[in-house]
Amino acid sequence: MSVIDHVVTVHEAKSQLSRLIAEVESGRTVGIARGKGEPTVMLTRAVKPRRTIGWMSGTKVPADFDSMGSNEITEMFEGIGN
Repeated sequence: MSVIDHVVTVHEAKSQLSRLIAEVESGRTVGIARGKGEPTVMLTRAVKPRRTIGWMSGTKVPADFDSMGSNEITEMFEGIGN
């Protein structure tokens, strides 16, 4: 769990949301509390999902991709052609 760097009330969060977003974008974590109580919500920077196939951008997939090699695979499993 992240350490909260700064705590504000719900009212402050509503009126200063742009500033709080900038604070979170800089790497800090902001807690939001009801009244003067303990924070019940945290604002943290969203984690962008990693693109696992980004290195393949622009790659063309053949139209027969789903059936490529099916004859060879069938021959291997069924022993046809030996």
